[in-house]
Amino acid sequence: MTPSNASEPDDIESLKRLLVAERAARLEAEAKATLAIAQVSGAEALIAHLKLAIEKMRRELYGSRSERGHKLLDQMEFELEDLEATAAQDEATAEMAAIRAGLSIPAHQRRRSGRRPFPDHLPRERIIVPGPSACLCCGSSRLAKLGEDITETLEVVPRQWKVIQHVREKFTCRACEKISQAPAPFHVIARGHAGPSLLAMILHAKFALHQPLNRQSETYAREGIDLPLSTLADHVGACAAVLAPLADLIRAHVLAAERIHGDDTPVALLAKGKTVQARLWTYVRDDRPFGGPDPPAAFYAFSRDRKGEHPERHLAGYDGILQADAYAGFNGLYKAERKPGPIAEAACWSHARRKFFVLADITSRARSRKPVIVAPLALEAVRRFDAIFAAERALNSLRSDLRLEGRRQDVMPLVIGLECWMRAERPKLSRHSDVAKAMDYMLTRWPAFVRFLDDGRICLSNNAAERALRGIALGRKAWLFAGSERGGDRAAIIYTLLQTAKLNAVDPHAWLADVLARIADYKMADLADLLPWRWSRDTTCCKLAA
Repeated sequence: MTPSNASEPDDIESLKRLLVAERAARLEAEAKATLAIAQVSGAEALIAHLKLAIEKMRRELYGSRSERGHKLLDQMEFELEDLEATAAQDEATAEMAAIRAGLSIPAHQRRRSGRRPFPDHLPRERIIVPGPSACLCCGSSRLAKLGEDITETLEVVPRQWKVIQHVREKFTCRACEKISQAPAPFHVIARGHAGPSLLAMILHAKFALHQPLNRQSETYAREGIDLPLSTLADHVGACAAVLAPLADLIRAHVLAAERIHGDDTPVALLAKGKTVQARLWTYVRDDRPFGGPDPPAAFYAFSRDRKGEHPERHLAGYDGILQADAYAGFNGLYKAERKPGPIAEAACWSHARRKFFVLADITSRARSRKPVIVAPLALEAVRRFDAIFAAERALNSLRSDLRLEGRRQDVMPLVIGLECWMRAERPKLSRHSDVAKAMDYMLTRWPAFVRFLDDGRICLSNNAAERALRGIALGRKAWLFAGSERGGDRAAIIYTLLQTAKLNAVDPHAWLADVLARIADYKMADLADLLPWRWSRDTTCCKLAA
């Protein structure tokens, strides 16, 4: 039934007042609806955040259940980022709608970020907001300061460029009429005009942040600084030459270890009219898993191909333990007739587990066009692997002797059980079975896989080397290829310095800037004082003394 219009006023003023009231009611309803949307978005973001926190806590308690879990965590973090941005946008929209409607959002409905206080080392700039000259309640001018409220906002000052002028005064001798003058300051690049901090920034941006030199040149040009690509390339080449002795010291430190990790990753190399697949090799020394006192380090090497002669050249003179995958190019290092002696092979359990995991991961198999094949033996193998990794994780950071004792007590029974199970199941499988191939990968190399049970220095996996190559795998999507073999060698030098600094918890940019500024004052015999672990210790001592 249509409502009657008899009760509506007929005069214009009353109708205007009614229209204003209805408009205010509509704005209030819209503001409340927008606020409700913001609350829903905030709740969704909170749920996603809690799910992510729960998953991370489970992984800390029970360890990595699968490689797919890492992808799941990344996806959840991306989803959380999107939900947080949506919630913030809806909240801002709700606040603006509430202001237009003349409403105030109750304190209990505002989202609390729980942000941490800003670090104490940041400089503070105080902006005084003048207080009232009279009481806002009664108008009296008899006011006394009670206190103050401080609201802090984090701000950034754009990058500042400056020109440093080194003024060298000239003096003439009244006795001999000769001119005396202080020598020119050291420049990393002969007749160069780039300071050490700028050079460190160029190197760090190219090799750590994966920004090619042409993009850096464009960025500097937008800031009013003309640094052509050719000039930046000259800077990189000169710095590589200056820093090469330091990289050689890191290489010597790595090869002095009793155990190292080795791995390689493909890198495109520019050739005539095409690119060829070159290799960037890494060798990592990290004694922290068994409580070793020596600092960690990593050195890199570049080669045009993946022939076995390259690791033989890299590790010439080394006769310790090599943790690596089953790459055939390493086999020459394990021969008994090798001089100065064979390298002991320690296989990677993560590589072996991955072969079973691919078969057990039904979801990944379902994405392919092949029919889904459930492999119960692979599932059982992954379960046994996870038990071994969990037992080994409890022994990390222990001394090698304590680690060995714990392995013989807790890990060895699990390894023996895995071997007996595989040798019992393998004859039942066809030689064409994928599970059989995964078992053969381990059983044919079983002495290398169980060597860690007799040596507490050996790790269960080669993850240290894989982590050292992770940044390169991400960066090659930005720089696409190496321009030449010399360019690959330069990259290996800088990667050696940057990764070693990261392993020692040293800021690579600050360390490189300080090294480039002081390296001319050091003799070759004293150059080791600039290594990242010594530099960090000396810097800490200077801070404590100050």
